[in-house]
Amino acid sequence: MRLSRDDESYGDSVSIETQRTILQAFAKENGFYVVDEYVDDGWSGTNYDRPSFKRMIDDVEEGKINCIIVKDLSRFGREHVTMDFYLEFMFPEKHVRFIAVTDNEDTEKGLSDFVPFKNLFNEWYAKDTSRKVKAAFRAKHAKGERTFAYAPIGYKRAPDGSNAIVPDEETRWIVEKIFNLAALGYGPLRITRALRAEKVPTAGYLNYKRYGTFAHIYADAPEERRYAWKVDHISRLLTDETYIGNTIHYRKGRISYKNKKMVRFPEEEWVRVENTHEGIIDKDLFYQVQDMIKNRRREKKNKQTQIFAGLLKCADCGRTMAFGTNRRAKPYSYYCCHNHRLYGNVCSAHYIRYDILYTYVLARIQYWTKRAQTSREQLIDSLLKAGDRQQAATAKKQADELKKAEKRKAELDKLFAKMYEDWSAGRITESNFDMLTRKYQAEQEEVQEKIKTLTNTLAVQKQSTENAEKWVELVRSYGKPKELDAGLLNALIEKILIHEAYKCKDGTREQEIEIIYRFVGKID
Repeated sequence: MRLSRDDESYGDSVSIETQRTILQAFAKENGFYVVDEYVDDGWSGTNYDRPSFKRMIDDVEEGKINCIIVKDLSRFGREHVTMDFYLEFMFPEKHVRFIAVTDNEDTEKGLSDFVPFKNLFNEWYAKDTSRKVKAAFRAKHAKGERTFAYAPIGYKRAPDGSNAIVPDEETRWIVEKIFNLAALGYGPLRITRALRAEKVPTAGYLNYKRYGTFAHIYADAPEERRYAWKVDHISRLLTDETYIGNTIHYRKGRISYKNKKMVRFPEEEWVRVENTHEGIIDKDLFYQVQDMIKNRRREKKNKQTQIFAGLLKCADCGRTMAFGTNRRAKPYSYYCCHNHRLYGNVCSAHYIRYDILYTYVLARIQYWTKRAQTSREQLIDSLLKAGDRQQAATAKKQADELKKAEKRKAELDKLFAKMYEDWSAGRITESNFDMLTRKYQAEQEEVQEKIKTLTNTLAVQKQSTENAEKWVELVRSYGKPKELDAGLLNALIEKILIHEAYKCKDGTREQEIEIIYRFVGKID
């Protein structure tokens, strides 16, 4: 007996109980001795790895049974090549009789010539059902609906019962904690250890406590199982756009309606629907973490992590700067262009000592933190002017121009309406109407273009202001740092460009270090 979720649309006619009633009656009427029942409830007929089906085949191999009875051919399977293998090769070889009751097929009497066609039609049914189900899912996904059994940690199913999620105030702190640790330079392994040490419950355990699911894992398990976070779980969570309000479909799926093996699809085949629900992680923090993952710091054998790793770039070729140590009597560390190290003259060395770089960057950050603490408004103003002096100086003028342009657009709309009324009433000639129409249309297009340009310009200015304020508040939050660490650097700095050094006439060595800060870019 077999029943898939797709078969349930037929109602009780194909239910397991209906199949059992038919088969028991047939066996009794024909004097069969029933050795066992094999039931696969909720399994597709294209899948021959069904647990009870496999148990039945094992019993065939061991000689425990010599006859298999099914309600119809489709209950045995819906893949014609495999069906032919069992009916034409394996069962005759093992001397096993096969009976499909309602199809009136019996290998002892000889299968009809229509069996291959019946099997083929059964397979086509499975293929057509698969196509329809996929189409239904795609329609749901296009509307921004999610399909899920459990909401991801930090969320819960919407109260209205729809296929939507809303932030879960009881668990969102866990996700926020994970992202904050990542922003401080913690990798998935360190985050996993931190969560276990602080006894933060896993998503599986939270579902068990709330809904009773996964009881086989948590019911009688030791307490440590509740906090058994895994590295791969943290890695997936940190790259999941669900937490910024996006839904991504078709990241993985089955190879085909026949082959049920799950595979991961290429990223270009994913379907991304933005703003489907409320995010719980700030987008700037999310993408900062993505940058850090891309350039993740590797822990050295001495358990030290290079705090500048992933931030330093060669100013000329753009390649990452490679870390090295000069092991002389007085060892010191340094950076040089990775291209130069690998390929020699492809790029110059751009050599810089670690201690010099550290001292310079710390001094610059201390300078900005001091200014943020003592003169916040002046710092924001200077950042805006550094970003675009002319735009900052003319922002008010542009806002006034936008108001005038919008007022003139409204006047032109009224003029068109009045002019049409005058033409309809015969107060102006058709030639004058055409002439004025062309004149006002030209002006209207010009005004609309001006409004669009001014709106975009002011939007950029507004974003610049928000970014400047955000960066200053971030700087202020670090107080008066006395040393550098990976978290501070990655929070404030997007990248550091190392230029090639040159010798001055007096023999001194000068080198430009260009710091590109998050949100505000390069500032002096």
